[in-house]
Amino acid sequence: MPLGRSLSMTSLNGLPQCEDEDLPVEDLLLFEISWEVTNKVGGIYTVIQTKAKTTADEWGENYFLIGPYFEQNVKTQVEFSEPPNPAVKKAMDTMKSQGCQVFFGRWLIEGSPYVLLFDIGSAAWNLDKWKGEFWEASNIGIPFHDREANDAVIFGSLTAWFLKELSCQFDDKPNIIAHFHEWQAGVGLILSRSQKLPVATIFTTHATLLGRYLCAASLDFYNNLDQFDIDKEAGERQIYHRYCMERASVHCAHVFTTVSQITATEAEHMLKKSPDVVTPNGLNIKKFSAMHEFQNLHSMYKARIQEFIRGHFYGHLDFDLDKTLFFFIAGRYEFSNKGADMFLEALSRLNFLLRVHKTDVTVIVFFIMPAKTNNFNVETLKGQAVRKQLWDTAQSVKEKFGRKLYNALLRGEIPDLNKILDRDDISIMKRAIFSTQRHSLPPVTTHNMIDDSNDPILNTIRRIGLFNNRTDRVKVILHPEFLSSTSPLLPLDYEEFVRGCHLGVFPSYYEPWGYTPAECTVMGIPSVTTNLSGFGCFMQEHVADPEAYGIYIVDRRFRSPDESCNQLTQFLYGFCQQNRRQRIIQRNRTERLSDLLDWKYLGRVSALTKASPSFHPNTGTLFSFCSRLL
Repeated sequence: MPLGRSLSMTSLNGLPQCEDEDLPVEDLLLFEISWEVTNKVGGIYTVIQTKAKTTADEWGENYFLIGPYFEQNVKTQVEFSEPPNPAVKKAMDTMKSQGCQVFFGRWLIEGSPYVLLFDIGSAAWNLDKWKGEFWEASNIGIPFHDREANDAVIFGSLTAWFLKELSCQFDDKPNIIAHFHEWQAGVGLILSRSQKLPVATIFTTHATLLGRYLCAASLDFYNNLDQFDIDKEAGERQIYHRYCMERASVHCAHVFTTVSQITATEAEHMLKKSPDVVTPNGLNIKKFSAMHEFQNLHSMYKARIQEFIRGHFYGHLDFDLDKTLFFFIAGRYEFSNKGADMFLEALSRLNFLLRVHKTDVTVIVFFIMPAKTNNFNVETLKGQAVRKQLWDTAQSVKEKFGRKLYNALLRGEIPDLNKILDRDDISIMKRAIFSTQRHSLPPVTTHNMIDDSNDPILNTIRRIGLFNNRTDRVKVILHPEFLSSTSPLLPLDYEEFVRGCHLGVFPSYYEPWGYTPAECTVMGIPSVTTNLSGFGCFMQEHVADPEAYGIYIVDRRFRSPDESCNQLTQFLYGFCQQNRRQRIIQRNRTERLSDLLDWKYLGRVSALTKASPSFHPNTGTLFSFCSRLL
């Protein structure tokens, strides 16, 4: 594919044209229910947060989010107010009059959507009664020791109660759409359907419960989907009741959706139902007016990462930072599911290739995966202190040198460079050089890990011997904490960090969608994904040559683990062989794919159509049926 070719929406296989027609939303209320509304736990938070602006723009005052109330979250995220919709206010007042605490306001994110938050604790006294009602509705029993499942029952019962009070005010007209995410919100869907509420329901699974557990057990999951005894596997893992909640939600919903085709196949076997719609996850795309703007951001944040590297590798900084590439992997600490095991093995092979070919390229790899720690690593903190001290010393000497040079030039003299620095200056510089001497290797982790002897990443690093030796061309840094701009070590937010890196590597074995490579794409950063991730399959389907656009897709489904690892190694080695100009061209092309991931191509009207056959939206619009969106 020629480098000059530009990407347009019409050139992408299987992607229909969008039609700008009005949505029939004037008399409808849309409620999106999730445990992760204002409560960051995983990727669903990103789904809802990024989708909020597009949905709020389309639905206006008729769009509401429902989630749990956690005081520590809402303090900085929610601006409380009175509900403008009288029906919503009346339903809330009814619940409050019976002892439940319900909060309303605007979530302070893009789009500023309305949120209703239920205080789980204030309604916990109803738990036994609601568990009994749930048993009568579904024959699913919830054990007392499963705190998360019990909270889901309370949250779901409050949601169904609210929808009941609300729907009573609409004379049984299907004016309400309720979109439930994951099994934690599914109880509300099951109860709404058992009570025959006039509510159109959607259930979206972002991953199946049992699928995640089976993949973590290192089973050959995808090649044995039809071989598993589902009830037995769920029972052995003591999640049978959760599995039943998830499966009941799937079968009760008017419309069942998944986020990718590979998750659809998984759901067909794990949950015994094929999804009605596959709705790939999107992002809220911010386009730059000029192509060079995101390249400038890359240069700026790369310089910030280089500053951290100067401190972390003090005393061993014998490689050229201008010829150093930054790779990273980020996400939940799921060693096998996220592909960290294969990535480390590929890094070992890459290190061998770079050393054998005597390349001058150095690769520094960051693992951004939160784990249990008790503090920063002292050696890492010392490195940043040494770097700052050396910078202050250099600035002091530079200022004195510049002043003497300036005065000499004013006198019309060429200064003697051997005399322009006095003995004190030489002593200061020598002390600075001595301070960079260290008798240990640069640490492979920035924090003190709890139970580091059993940590899978550290144990693999010990096995493959990537200890940041001088001779290693691949160097590893484990940062077991979410990135923050207030960190004393690496003061960058995640988005800033990603923009400063050269390549994101996500060779996941279990990844229903995969926001991390998608986020790389919209920021113009090439990434590695797999054909077992929803994002990877989506790109294979819609982009003729993903690799040309900086999307490297490792085959983990039809190749052996060793062959997949070799393929990943070749991708990494090929990337290392690119020069700066080639990487810039590739980043430009990667950024062009961002239109594919924009939320504006998603919709929900098919749920209302299914719940009420008398409702006929304009089938010519983009929202006629979700499955034709992407």
